[in-house]
Amino acid sequence: MNVLSALRTTAQAEPAADAQTIDAAAPAADELVRPHRVVIVGGGFAGLNVARVLAGTDLDVTIVDKRNFHLFQPLLYQVATGALSPGDIAAPLREILRKSSNVRTLLAEVTDIDLEARQVLFGQQGLSYDSLIVAIGMVNNYFGHDEWERLAPGLKSIEDATEIRSRMLLAFELAERNSDPKERQALLTFVVVGGGATGVEMAGAIAEIAADTLRSEFRSIARESVRVVLVEGAGRVLTAFPEALSASAEQTLARMGVELRMHAMVRDIDAEGVTVELAGTQDRIPARVVVWAAGVRGHPLAASLAEQTGATLSRQGTVPVREDLTLPNHPEVFVVGDLAYREQDGRPLPGVAQVAIQQGRYAAETILARQTDKTPPPFRYEDKGSMATIGRAKAVAAIGRLELSGFVAWLAWLFVHLLFLVGFENRVLVLLQWSWYYFWRRRSARLITAWSGDSRAPSRF
Repeated sequence: MNVLSALRTTAQAEPAADAQTIDAAAPAADELVRPHRVVIVGGGFAGLNVARVLAGTDLDVTIVDKRNFHLFQPLLYQVATGALSPGDIAAPLREILRKSSNVRTLLAEVTDIDLEARQVLFGQQGLSYDSLIVAIGMVNNYFGHDEWERLAPGLKSIEDATEIRSRMLLAFELAERNSDPKERQALLTFVVVGGGATGVEMAGAIAEIAADTLRSEFRSIARESVRVVLVEGAGRVLTAFPEALSASAEQTLARMGVELRMHAMVRDIDAEGVTVELAGTQDRIPARVVVWAAGVRGHPLAASLAEQTGATLSRQGTVPVREDLTLPNHPEVFVVGDLAYREQDGRPLPGVAQVAIQQGRYAAETILARQTDKTPPPFRYEDKGSMATIGRAKAVAAIGRLELSGFVAWLAWLFVHLLFLVGFENRVLVLLQWSWYYFWRRRSARLITAWSGDSRAPSRF
Protein backbone atom coordinates (compact mmCIF):
# COMPACT_ATOMS: atom_id res chain seq x y z
CA MET A 1 0.00 0.00 0.00
CA ASN A 2 1.50 3.38 -0.97
CA VAL A 3 1.34 6.53 1.13
CA LEU A 4 -1.57 8.06 -0.81
CA SER A 5 -3.64 4.89 -0.43
CA ALA A 6 -2.88 4.78 3.28
CA LEU A 7 -4.03 8.36 3.70
CA ARG A 8 -7.27 7.66 1.87
CA THR A 9 -7.89 4.55 3.94
CA THR A 10 -7.39 6.53 7.15
CA ALA A 11 -9.71 9.29 5.97
CA GLN A 12 -12.48 6.79 5.17
CA ALA A 13 -12.26 4.90 8.46
CA GLU A 14 -15.20 4.95 10.88
CA PRO A 15 -15.02 7.99 13.16
CA ALA A 16 -14.32 7.47 16.81
CA ALA A 17 -17.18 7.91 19.25
CA ASP A 18 -15.36 10.72 21.08
CA ALA A 19 -12.76 13.22 19.95
CA GLN A 20 -9.21 12.04 20.42
CA THR A 21 -7.21 14.44 22.56
CA ILE A 22 -3.78 15.24 21.16
CA ASP A 23 -2.24 17.39 23.86
CA ALA A 24 1.43 18.19 23.52
CA ALA A 25 2.53 15.98 26.38
CA ALA A 26 1.14 13.35 28.70
CA PRO A 27 -0.44 14.82 31.87
CA ALA A 28 2.03 15.26 34.69
CA ALA A 29 1.60 13.25 37.86
CA ASP A 30 1.00 16.49 39.69
CA GLU A 31 -1.40 18.68 37.67
CA LEU A 32 -0.02 21.74 39.42
CA VAL A 33 3.24 21.46 37.50
CA ARG A 34 1.61 21.11 34.11
CA PRO A 35 2.59 24.12 31.96
CA HIS A 36 -0.09 26.58 30.93
CA ARG A 37 -1.39 25.47 27.54
CA VAL A 38 -1.92 28.13 24.88
CA VAL A 39 -3.55 27.20 21.58
CA ILE A 40 -3.41 29.64 18.66
CA VAL A 41 -5.86 29.10 15.81
CA GLY A 42 -4.45 30.76 12.70
CA GLY A 43 -0.92 31.57 11.55
CA GLY A 44 -1.58 35.00 10.06
CA PHE A 45 -0.31 38.33 11.37
CA ALA A 46 -2.13 38.07 14.72
CA GLY A 47 -1.45 34.39 15.40
CA LEU A 48 2.21 34.52 14.41
CA ASN A 49 2.85 37.52 16.66
CA VAL A 50 1.26 35.71 19.59
CA ALA A 51 3.63 32.78 19.02
CA ARG A 52 6.65 35.05 18.71
CA VAL A 53 5.93 36.86 21.99
CA LEU A 54 5.37 33.56 23.83
CA ALA A 55 8.42 31.87 22.29
CA GLY A 56 11.04 30.97 24.86
CA THR A 57 8.67 31.17 27.84
CA ASP A 58 7.63 28.27 30.07
CA LEU A 59 4.21 28.11 28.42
CA ASP A 60 3.17 25.19 26.22
CA VAL A 61 2.19 26.84 22.90
CA THR A 62 0.54 25.18 19.89
CA ILE A 63 -0.29 27.00 16.67
CA VAL A 64 -2.89 25.36 14.40
CA ASP A 65 -3.43 26.33 10.78
CA LYS A 66 -4.86 24.66 7.68
CA ARG A 67 -1.84 25.97 5.76
CA ASN A 68 1.74 25.16 6.68
CA PHE A 69 2.91 28.70 5.95
CA HIS A 70 2.47 32.29 7.01
CA LEU A 71 1.19 34.44 4.14
CA PHE A 72 1.98 38.12 3.72
CA GLN A 73 -1.49 38.92 2.44
CA PRO A 74 -0.98 42.61 1.49
CA LEU A 75 1.20 41.49 -1.43
CA LEU A 76 -1.17 38.81 -2.76
CA TYR A 77 -2.26 41.10 -5.58
CA GLN A 78 1.35 41.11 -6.86
CA VAL A 79 1.21 37.32 -7.15
CA ALA A 80 -2.14 37.66 -8.94
CA THR A 81 -0.58 40.06 -11.46
CA GLY A 82 2.67 38.16 -12.02
CA ALA A 83 5.05 40.54 -10.25
CA LEU A 84 5.96 38.05 -7.51
CA SER A 85 5.91 34.29 -7.03
CA PRO A 86 3.94 32.69 -4.17
CA GLY A 87 7.15 31.68 -2.38
CA ASP A 88 8.26 35.32 -2.26
CA ILE A 89 5.48 36.29 0.15
CA ALA A 90 5.06 33.09 2.18
CA ALA A 91 7.26 31.31 4.72
CA PRO A 92 6.74 27.90 6.39
CA LEU A 93 5.50 28.27 9.95
CA ARG A 94 7.79 25.50 11.16
CA GLU A 95 10.81 27.32 9.76
CA ILE A 96 9.80 30.64 11.32
CA LEU A 97 9.32 29.03 14.75
CA ARG A 98 12.06 26.40 14.52
CA LYS A 99 14.14 27.93 17.34
CA SER A 100 11.17 28.17 19.71
CA SER A 101 11.30 24.86 21.57
CA ASN A 102 8.10 25.54 23.53
CA VAL A 103 6.09 26.18 20.34
CA ARG A 104 4.82 23.42 18.09
CA THR A 105 2.89 23.65 14.82
CA LEU A 106 -0.04 21.49 13.73
CA LEU A 107 -1.39 21.31 10.19
CA ALA A 108 -5.16 21.01 10.61
CA GLU A 109 -8.38 22.81 9.76
CA VAL A 110 -10.33 23.70 12.88
CA THR A 111 -13.97 22.65 12.53
CA ASP A 112 -15.32 23.87 15.87
CA ILE A 113 -14.41 25.18 19.30
CA ASP A 114 -16.02 23.80 22.46
CA LEU A 115 -15.81 26.64 24.95
CA GLU A 116 -17.29 24.65 27.81
CA ALA A 117 -14.85 21.76 27.41
CA ARG A 118 -12.00 24.09 26.46
CA GLN A 119 -11.16 22.15 23.35
CA VAL A 120 -10.32 23.05 19.77
CA LEU A 121 -11.76 20.43 17.42
CA PHE A 122 -10.59 19.30 14.00
CA GLY A 123 -12.45 16.29 12.72
CA GLN A 124 -12.38 13.56 15.34
CA GLN A 125 -9.45 15.08 17.19
CA GLY A 126 -9.41 17.65 19.95
CA LEU A 127 -6.78 19.89 21.49
CA SER A 128 -7.23 21.12 25.07
CA TYR A 129 -6.24 24.61 26.12
CA ASP A 130 -5.97 26.87 29.14
CA SER A 131 -5.82 30.00 26.99
CA LEU A 132 -7.09 30.21 23.42
CA ILE A 133 -6.28 32.71 20.68
CA VAL A 134 -8.74 32.74 17.78
CA ALA A 135 -7.08 34.48 14.83
CA ILE A 136 -8.66 32.87 11.78
CA GLY A 137 -9.48 36.03 9.86
CA MET A 138 -12.12 36.62 7.22
CA VAL A 139 -13.49 35.10 4.02
CA ASN A 140 -14.82 36.75 0.87
CA ASN A 141 -18.34 38.15 1.13
CA TYR A 142 -20.57 37.86 -1.94
CA PHE A 143 -23.60 39.28 -0.13
CA GLY A 144 -25.89 36.33 -0.66
CA HIS A 145 -24.60 35.45 -4.13
CA ASP A 146 -22.15 32.67 -3.36
CA GLU A 147 -22.59 31.41 -6.92
CA TRP A 148 -20.49 34.40 -8.03
CA GLU A 149 -17.40 33.04 -6.28
CA ARG A 150 -16.58 30.64 -9.12
CA LEU A 151 -16.90 33.41 -11.70
CA ALA A 152 -15.29 36.26 -9.72
CA PRO A 153 -12.64 34.94 -7.33
CA GLY A 154 -11.56 37.09 -4.43
CA LEU A 155 -8.04 37.53 -3.17
CA LYS A 156 -7.60 35.83 0.21
CA SER A 157 -5.21 32.94 -0.51
CA ILE A 158 -2.32 31.79 -2.68
CA GLU A 159 -4.79 29.63 -4.60
CA ASP A 160 -6.96 32.71 -5.32
CA ALA A 161 -3.95 34.68 -6.52
CA THR A 162 -2.64 32.00 -8.89
CA GLU A 163 -6.16 31.41 -10.24
CA ILE A 164 -6.62 35.11 -11.00
CA ARG A 165 -3.16 35.26 -12.57
CA SER A 166 -3.95 32.31 -14.84
CA ARG A 167 -7.30 33.78 -15.90
CA MET A 168 -5.84 37.18 -16.63
CA LEU A 169 -2.87 35.92 -18.65
CA LEU A 170 -5.01 33.34 -20.44
CA ALA A 171 -7.41 36.08 -21.52
CA PHE A 172 -4.56 37.80 -23.35
CA GLU A 173 -3.48 34.50 -24.92
CA LEU A 174 -6.99 33.68 -26.15
CA ALA A 175 -7.50 37.22 -27.46
CA GLU A 176 -4.27 36.96 -29.47
CA ARG A 177 -5.70 34.17 -31.59
CA ASN A 178 -9.39 35.15 -31.63
CA SER A 179 -10.78 36.79 -34.77
CA ASP A 180 -14.29 37.59 -33.46
CA PRO A 181 -14.25 41.31 -32.51
CA LYS A 182 -16.92 40.98 -29.79
CA GLU A 183 -15.38 37.95 -28.12
CA ARG A 184 -11.96 39.48 -28.44
CA GLN A 185 -13.09 42.66 -26.69
CA ALA A 186 -14.76 40.64 -23.93
CA LEU A 187 -11.49 38.78 -23.38
CA LEU A 188 -9.63 42.06 -23.11
CA THR A 189 -12.08 43.59 -20.61
CA PHE A 190 -11.16 43.17 -16.94
CA VAL A 191 -13.65 44.12 -14.23
CA VAL A 192 -12.53 44.71 -10.64
CA VAL A 193 -15.41 44.93 -8.15
CA GLY A 194 -14.56 47.03 -5.10
CA GLY A 195 -12.63 50.28 -4.72
CA GLY A 196 -10.75 49.56 -1.51
CA ALA A 197 -6.99 49.09 -1.35
CA THR A 198 -7.10 45.63 -2.95
CA GLY A 199 -9.37 46.75 -5.79
CA VAL A 200 -7.30 49.87 -6.53
CA GLU A 201 -4.06 47.91 -6.47
CA MET A 202 -5.45 45.19 -8.76
CA ALA A 203 -6.91 47.66 -11.27
CA GLY A 204 -3.69 49.65 -11.44
CA ALA A 205 -1.56 46.52 -11.85
CA ILE A 206 -3.70 45.14 -14.68
CA ALA A 207 -3.56 48.52 -16.46
CA GLU A 208 0.22 48.51 -16.18
CA ILE A 209 0.45 44.99 -17.55
CA ALA A 210 -1.48 46.07 -20.63
CA ALA A 211 0.52 49.28 -21.07
CA ASP A 212 4.04 48.12 -20.29
CA THR A 213 4.68 44.45 -19.73
CA LEU A 214 2.82 42.89 -22.64
CA ARG A 215 2.92 45.57 -25.31
CA SER A 216 6.02 44.13 -26.99
CA GLU A 217 5.03 40.47 -26.62
CA PHE A 218 1.60 40.26 -28.30
CA ARG A 219 1.50 41.07 -31.99
CA SER A 220 -2.23 41.65 -32.46
CA ILE A 221 -3.27 43.31 -29.18
CA ALA A 222 -3.18 47.10 -29.01
CA ARG A 223 -3.06 48.87 -25.66
CA GLU A 224 -6.19 50.83 -26.59
CA SER A 225 -8.21 47.62 -26.90
CA VAL A 226 -7.66 46.65 -23.25
CA ARG A 227 -10.35 47.85 -20.83
CA VAL A 228 -9.97 47.86 -17.06
CA VAL A 229 -13.20 48.76 -15.23
CA LEU A 230 -13.27 49.47 -11.49
CA VAL A 231 -16.76 49.23 -9.96
CA GLU A 232 -17.37 50.84 -6.55
CA GLY A 233 -20.64 51.31 -4.69
CA ALA A 234 -19.47 54.39 -2.78
CA GLY A 235 -18.81 57.82 -4.25
CA ARG A 236 -15.03 57.46 -4.18
CA VAL A 237 -12.29 54.87 -4.00
CA LEU A 238 -10.22 54.26 -0.84
CA THR A 239 -12.96 55.49 1.49
CA ALA A 240 -10.74 54.77 4.51
CA PHE A 241 -8.30 57.44 3.28
CA PRO A 242 -8.66 61.22 3.40
CA GLU A 243 -10.70 62.62 0.51
CA ALA A 244 -7.70 64.37 -1.04
CA LEU A 245 -5.80 61.08 -1.33
CA SER A 246 -8.88 59.33 -2.74
CA ALA A 247 -9.11 62.03 -5.40
CA SER A 248 -5.40 61.65 -6.15
CA ALA A 249 -5.80 57.89 -6.54
CA GLU A 250 -8.77 58.34 -8.88
CA GLN A 251 -6.84 60.79 -11.04
CA THR A 252 -3.89 58.43 -11.23
CA LEU A 253 -6.11 55.48 -12.18
CA ALA A 254 -7.83 57.57 -14.86
CA ARG A 255 -4.48 58.57 -16.36
CA MET A 256 -3.56 54.88 -16.47
CA GLY A 257 -6.68 54.17 -18.50
CA VAL A 258 -8.85 52.63 -15.77
CA GLU A 259 -12.59 53.31 -16.16
CA LEU A 260 -14.12 54.29 -12.81
CA ARG A 261 -17.75 53.43 -12.10
CA MET A 262 -18.67 55.14 -8.82
CA HIS A 263 -22.05 54.74 -7.09
CA ALA A 264 -22.42 51.52 -9.08
CA MET A 265 -23.83 48.26 -7.73
CA VAL A 266 -23.22 44.82 -9.21
CA ARG A 267 -26.55 43.11 -9.93
CA ASP A 268 -25.36 39.98 -11.69
CA ILE A 269 -22.23 38.11 -12.70
CA ASP A 270 -22.23 35.26 -15.18
CA ALA A 271 -19.75 33.58 -17.51
CA GLU A 272 -20.27 36.29 -20.14
CA GLY A 273 -19.81 39.40 -18.01
CA VAL A 274 -21.12 41.73 -15.30
CA THR A 275 -24.38 43.65 -14.97
CA VAL A 276 -23.96 46.95 -13.12
CA GLU A 277 -26.67 49.32 -11.94
CA LEU A 278 -25.94 53.04 -11.89
CA ALA A 279 -28.56 55.71 -11.13
CA GLY A 280 -31.35 53.22 -11.75
CA THR A 281 -30.00 52.15 -15.12
CA GLN A 282 -28.45 48.76 -15.71
CA ASP A 283 -25.34 48.48 -17.82
CA ARG A 284 -24.00 45.22 -19.22
CA ILE A 285 -20.20 44.86 -19.35
CA PRO A 286 -19.10 41.85 -21.43
CA ALA A 287 -15.99 40.54 -19.66
CA ARG A 288 -14.33 37.17 -19.21
CA VAL A 289 -12.20 38.08 -16.19
CA VAL A 290 -13.79 39.49 -13.04
CA VAL A 291 -11.96 40.02 -9.74
CA TRP A 292 -13.92 40.40 -6.49
CA ALA A 293 -12.60 42.91 -3.96
CA ALA A 294 -15.92 44.20 -2.67
CA GLY A 295 -15.99 42.91 0.86
CA VAL A 296 -15.26 40.26 3.44
CA ARG A 297 -17.15 38.57 6.25
CA GLY A 298 -16.22 36.69 9.36
CA HIS A 299 -15.02 33.10 9.24
CA PRO A 300 -17.87 30.56 9.71
CA LEU A 301 -16.48 29.65 13.15
CA ALA A 302 -17.60 33.08 14.35
CA ALA A 303 -21.21 31.86 14.38
CA SER A 304 -20.30 29.00 16.71
CA LEU A 305 -18.54 31.36 19.14
CA ALA A 306 -21.50 33.74 19.11
CA GLU A 307 -23.97 30.93 19.75
CA GLN A 308 -22.01 29.62 22.71
CA THR A 309 -21.59 33.05 24.29
CA GLY A 310 -24.96 34.56 23.40
CA ALA A 311 -23.25 37.37 21.52
CA THR A 312 -24.59 39.06 18.38
CA LEU A 313 -22.23 39.16 15.43
CA SER A 314 -21.55 42.45 13.68
CA ARG A 315 -22.94 43.16 10.21
CA GLN A 316 -19.72 41.75 8.77
CA GLY A 317 -20.01 38.59 10.84
CA THR A 318 -17.22 39.52 13.24
CA VAL A 319 -17.19 38.69 16.96
CA PRO A 320 -17.68 41.45 19.56
CA VAL A 321 -14.91 41.33 22.17
CA ARG A 322 -14.33 43.04 25.51
CA GLU A 323 -11.75 45.74 26.14
CA ASP A 324 -9.09 43.07 26.71
CA LEU A 325 -10.06 41.28 23.43
CA THR A 326 -11.67 38.33 25.25
CA LEU A 327 -15.14 36.82 24.88
CA PRO A 328 -17.85 37.68 27.41
CA ASN A 329 -17.81 35.14 30.28
CA HIS A 330 -14.74 33.48 28.77
CA PRO A 331 -11.66 35.47 29.82
CA GLU A 332 -9.48 32.58 28.66
CA VAL A 333 -10.54 33.06 25.00
CA PHE A 334 -9.10 35.92 22.94
CA VAL A 335 -10.41 36.82 19.49
CA VAL A 336 -7.87 38.94 17.60
CA GLY A 337 -7.25 40.26 14.12
CA ASP A 338 -9.88 40.75 11.45
CA LEU A 339 -12.40 38.45 13.18
CA ALA A 340 -12.59 40.66 16.29
CA TYR A 341 -15.09 43.52 16.46
CA ARG A 342 -14.03 46.33 18.75
CA GLU A 343 -14.78 50.04 18.57
CA GLN A 344 -12.29 52.74 19.48
CA ASP A 345 -13.16 56.42 19.62
CA GLY A 346 -16.64 55.59 18.30
CA ARG A 347 -15.41 53.73 15.19
CA PRO A 348 -14.76 50.03 14.53
CA LEU A 349 -11.11 49.10 14.29
CA PRO A 350 -10.10 48.53 10.64
CA GLY A 351 -9.27 45.08 9.31
CA VAL A 352 -5.64 45.81 8.52
CA ALA A 353 -2.38 44.07 9.31
CA GLN A 354 -1.28 46.59 11.94
CA VAL A 355 -4.40 46.00 14.03
CA ALA A 356 -3.84 42.24 13.86
CA ILE A 357 -0.15 42.56 14.82
CA GLN A 358 -0.85 44.83 17.78
CA GLN A 359 -3.77 42.70 19.01
CA GLY A 360 -1.71 39.52 18.76
CA ARG A 361 1.09 41.02 20.82
CA TYR A 362 -1.37 42.39 23.36
CA ALA A 363 -3.10 39.03 23.81
CA ALA A 364 0.24 37.27 24.33
CA GLU A 365 1.42 39.89 26.84
CA THR A 366 -1.90 39.60 28.69
CA ILE A 367 -1.49 35.84 29.04
CA LEU A 368 2.02 36.34 30.39
CA ALA A 369 0.84 39.02 32.82
CA ARG A 370 -1.85 36.71 34.16
CA GLN A 371 0.78 34.16 35.09
CA THR A 372 1.95 36.64 37.74
CA ASP A 373 -1.57 37.81 38.66
CA LYS A 374 -1.19 41.12 36.88
CA THR A 375 -3.89 42.86 34.86
CA PRO A 376 -2.73 44.87 31.84
CA PRO A 377 -4.63 47.99 30.71
CA PRO A 378 -7.32 47.68 27.99
CA PHE A 379 -6.18 47.25 24.42
CA ARG A 380 -5.76 50.43 22.44
CA TYR A 381 -4.79 50.51 18.79
CA GLU A 382 -2.01 52.86 17.73
CA ASP A 383 -2.77 53.92 14.17
CA LYS A 384 0.49 54.10 12.23
CA GLY A 385 -1.13 55.13 8.97
CA SER A 386 -2.57 53.67 5.78
CA MET A 387 -0.97 53.06 2.40
CA ALA A 388 -2.04 51.82 -1.01
CA THR A 389 0.01 51.44 -4.17
CA ILE A 390 -1.54 52.14 -7.55
CA GLY A 391 1.35 51.20 -9.79
CA ARG A 392 5.01 51.75 -10.54
CA ALA A 393 6.13 54.80 -8.52
CA LYS A 394 2.47 55.60 -7.80
CA ALA A 395 0.93 55.33 -4.33
CA VAL A 396 -0.94 57.21 -1.61
CA ALA A 397 -0.14 57.24 2.10
CA ALA A 398 -1.73 58.78 5.18
CA ILE A 399 0.64 58.80 8.16
CA GLY A 400 -0.83 60.80 11.02
CA ARG A 401 -1.54 64.26 9.61
CA LEU A 402 0.92 63.71 6.80
CA GLU A 403 -0.63 62.95 3.40
CA LEU A 404 1.64 61.71 0.63
CA SER A 405 1.07 60.73 -2.97
CA GLY A 406 3.16 59.78 -5.96
CA PHE A 407 6.78 58.63 -5.84
CA VAL A 408 7.47 59.53 -2.20
CA ALA A 409 4.39 57.61 -1.03
CA TRP A 410 5.49 54.67 -3.17
CA LEU A 411 8.94 54.63 -1.54
CA ALA A 412 7.30 54.68 1.89
CA TRP A 413 5.03 51.81 0.82
CA LEU A 414 8.04 49.78 -0.36
CA PHE A 415 9.93 50.33 2.89
CA VAL A 416 7.03 49.39 5.16
CA HIS A 417 6.14 46.24 3.24
CA LEU A 418 9.73 45.06 3.14
CA LEU A 419 10.04 45.75 6.87
CA PHE A 420 7.08 43.55 7.81
CA LEU A 421 7.71 40.79 5.28
CA VAL A 422 8.71 37.62 7.16
CA GLY A 423 12.15 36.21 6.42
CA PHE A 424 15.38 37.87 5.28
CA GLU A 425 15.51 35.75 2.10
CA ASN A 426 12.01 36.85 1.13
CA ARG A 427 12.91 40.49 1.68
CA VAL A 428 15.93 40.18 -0.60
CA LEU A 429 13.98 38.34 -3.31
CA VAL A 430 11.11 40.83 -3.27
CA LEU A 431 13.48 43.81 -3.35
CA LEU A 432 15.27 42.34 -6.38
CA GLN A 433 11.97 41.66 -8.16
CA TRP A 434 10.72 45.18 -7.49
CA SER A 435 14.00 46.68 -8.68
CA TRP A 436 13.85 44.60 -11.86
CA TYR A 437 10.31 45.75 -12.54
CA TYR A 438 11.06 49.41 -11.74
CA PHE A 439 13.90 49.64 -14.25
CA TRP A 440 12.73 47.19 -16.94
CA ARG A 441 8.94 46.99 -16.37
CA ARG A 442 9.07 43.21 -16.65
CA ARG A 443 6.99 40.85 -14.51
CA SER A 444 8.87 37.61 -14.09
CA ALA A 445 6.14 35.34 -12.63
CA ARG A 446 3.70 35.34 -15.55
CA LEU A 447 2.83 31.65 -15.43
CA ILE A 448 -0.49 30.10 -16.47
CA THR A 449 -1.01 27.18 -14.10
CA ALA A 450 -4.74 26.47 -14.37
CA TRP A 451 -5.46 25.68 -18.01
CA SER A 452 -6.31 22.31 -19.52
CA GLY A 453 -5.81 23.39 -23.14
CA ASP A 454 -9.51 24.13 -23.61
CA SER A 455 -10.31 27.15 -25.78
CA ARG A 456 -13.12 28.34 -23.49
CA ALA A 457 -12.99 31.71 -21.79
CA PRO A 458 -11.05 31.70 -18.50
CA SER A 459 -14.00 32.49 -16.23
CA ARG A 460 -15.73 29.27 -17.34
CA PHE A 461 -13.02 26.92 -16.08
